[in-house]
Amino acid sequence: MKKIIILFLIWRLGLFTIAALSPKVFPQFGDRFPYWQERLASSGLPHFIWSFGNFDGVHYLGIAKDAYAYQFTQAFFPLYPILIRLGSIFTLGSYLVSALLISNIAFLFGLIIFYKLVKENYDQKIAFWSSIFLLTFPTSLFFGSVYTEGLFFLMIVVSFYLIEKNKLLAASIIGSFASATRFVGVFLSIALSLAAKKNKRSFSTNELLPILVVPVGLLAYIAYLQLEFSNPLYFLTSQQIFGQERSTTEIILLPQVIWRYAKILATTGGLPFFNASFELLSTAFALLMLTAAYFKRLKISWLVFSLLAIITPTLTGTLTSMPRYILIAFPIYVTLALTLNLPSKIIFTVISTALLVITTMLFTQGYWVA
Repeated sequence: MKKIIILFLIWRLGLFTIAALSPKVFPQFGDRFPYWQERLASSGLPHFIWSFGNFDGVHYLGIAKDAYAYQFTQAFFPLYPILIRLGSIFTLGSYLVSALLISNIAFLFGLIIFYKLVKENYDQKIAFWSSIFLLTFPTSLFFGSVYTEGLFFLMIVVSFYLIEKNKLLAASIIGSFASATRFVGVFLSIALSLAAKKNKRSFSTNELLPILVVPVGLLAYIAYLQLEFSNPLYFLTSQQIFGQERSTTEIILLPQVIWRYAKILATTGGLPFFNASFELLSTAFALLMLTAAYFKRLKISWLVFSLLAIITPTLTGTLTSMPRYILIAFPIYVTLALTLNLPSKIIFTVISTALLVITTMLFTQGYWVA
């Protein structure tokens, strides 16, 4: 545990250092999103701290302060903003400090549980390298930003850890909080049910518990949207405002999306080309790693959840934000630890860290990454 905490501190301080240096590399702040001045820059905190609230962060802070008073912010699920508001009681009213503390503390505990989960299924060496790959992943910066990634990751690994301890109800309750944090959290219902069935080795009504409990968080949000806005699917229909040509009225299959990206890459350049390449390659990499994870015989419950969490966003017709969405597919990091030899692990870590430096600089300077 001491090693994991040290790794986390190195990661966190490293990201702050990169953010502090980013204006020297990208001197012009991108300013591609609203409210950044009033909700971030005016916080009194230095740029290398408040810049981790860029993009979606300003919307979470707005919801924490004013609920869903702003149109289309219903795309963002409520649990994280609720926790930010509660946390602001202890941060002298600073929603930004509260959000950063929640994200980073949640991720630290998630990292520790992830290490324990992998260690109990494999060994200490695999758990350590899995943690290294997680921390150095090119978009791991979002775990410590004003995004749901850190909190959501904690809920996922805790749910799977509890199910291995045969604590089905507790795992299901944590899963319900996950479905109130991100839509894909509802897929824990299927994954935990599969895990429970495998543990029991025979059908039991207890396996239905995750199916009944996990969606409660999502259903509660749907009920709120119906009562407050007369639109129970507002979280879905508002997605197109925040996504690049994201479809919410029809399902678009992955081959169609890939074809669209092939045309984008053939006709664009500069940062749009970088973003499109990053999105396409990240998605392909994640699917490749999950396929390898299947042949490495990782737990089917882990793979089912990860695959559903990755495929679902692509059905909207775009791979926007996929480099961030694949972060929670933790079998990727385990598969890398199981597959690569030591020289390959070192090379992969160096390349991944270099990409993390680039994405952090871009993000903290106001340029869209994921």
